[in-house]
Amino acid sequence: MRDQPPPTPHGPAPDLFTWEFAADPYPAYAWLREHAPVHRTKLPSGVEAWLVTRYADARQTLADNRLSKNPAHHDEPAHAKGKTGIPGERQADLMTHLLNIDPPDHTRLRRLVSKAFTPRRVAEFAPRVQELTDDLIDRFTRGGDTADLIHDFAFPLPIYAICDLLGVPREDQDDFRDWAGMMIRHGGGPRGGVARSVKKMRGYLAELIHRKRQALPAEPVPGEDLISGLIRASDHGEHLTENEAAAMAFILLFAGFETTVNLIGNGTYALLTHPEQRERLQRALAEGDRGLLETGVEELLRFDGPVELATWRFATEPVAIGGQRIETGDPVLVVLAAADRDPERFADPDTLDLGRRDNQHLGYGHGIHYCLGAPLARLEGQTALATLLTRLPDLRLAADPAELRRRGGLIMRGLRTLPVEFSPPRSGQT
Repeated sequence: MRDQPPPTPHGPAPDLFTWEFAADPYPAYAWLREHAPVHRTKLPSGVEAWLVTRYADARQTLADNRLSKNPAHHDEPAHAKGKTGIPGERQADLMTHLLNIDPPDHTRLRRLVSKAFTPRRVAEFAPRVQELTDDLIDRFTRGGDTADLIHDFAFPLPIYAICDLLGVPREDQDDFRDWAGMMIRHGGGPRGGVARSVKKMRGYLAELIHRKRQALPAEPVPGEDLISGLIRASDHGEHLTENEAAAMAFILLFAGFETTVNLIGNGTYALLTHPEQRERLQRALAEGDRGLLETGVEELLRFDGPVELATWRFATEPVAIGGQRIETGDPVLVVLAAADRDPERFADPDTLDLGRRDNQHLGYGHGIHYCLGAPLARLEGQTALATLLTRLPDLRLAADPAELRRRGGLIMRGLRTLPVEFSPPRSGQT
């Protein structure tokens, strides 16, 4: 192990990755931004990595092509490499996806799927997202005047939406919901449960791709699902391999649902604990003004976003970030949650302001790895929050905020549960 940097004159760094830290990491991130903006630390997995916390440094790092996404560039022994990605993806042969590769392969694969997430394609999908949203609210309001908004709403909505987009048959989507539920428990389930769920999902995707390939019509049909599009897609005559298609479908599912679960969960929690902002948004929606909804979702992404740390990067040569030398092979993690509260970039960064205009947050990344599914996530977030606040205008927390717990895990930031109370909609109310 390399020696740690010498202590700063400002005292020891705050404890990171404790349960207390998970509940509110922002004071610790403020300390790091001021005193150790590029900070080497040991992660709970035992891997050592650099944390980048200032906005300007974060933006530079996210776009620096000397920092590779490929874990092969990690300088740790091979056994440690499995600690730097999604549990089980290596064993399931699902490594060749957009979060683990660099150009030119990244460029080729991203081009093949980008058309599924164009503004036009997402707009065409909007009625289905609204239908799913209303159906889920109908379900949990039939059961009474309480619900867990994570389990009953924020979790199933993006699962069913991304399954529809991928082309997973409706009768199989509950299986996906079960596997995905295990994948985001981050240690809260049985030992090895995440890896087993990844393996089951990999087997299912391989079978589904095979079935769709056998039944694929000669010409594309309007609204063709994404897996069929992946099978059909070619780039200068080079077809996507079956393994690449399975890995791509897997990461679109994985990255396409957990971020939105957390956007809806964190966003609803922020609104319920900032009643003046929630009432401001409800008034705008009642007046038919969706402008505040759009800026509001961007502010919720900045204020307490779904992705706390950007996914792993590895230095392919010595790199200077914020005046700190990063050696070849060192892992680097950009702390999006810290960068998006940087007072050097955002006025009053710890204040939730749904009307904030100057808001180039990093919630969905920056550079060539900017989140491909951001337009869909924004649509789902806007639809979910607007419909909740409109149909359940007196929605309120049913637990002490101090009792709520965050899920474990390094990259994502989300609540385990979000108990709420409400007056059930009257019969026929939508």
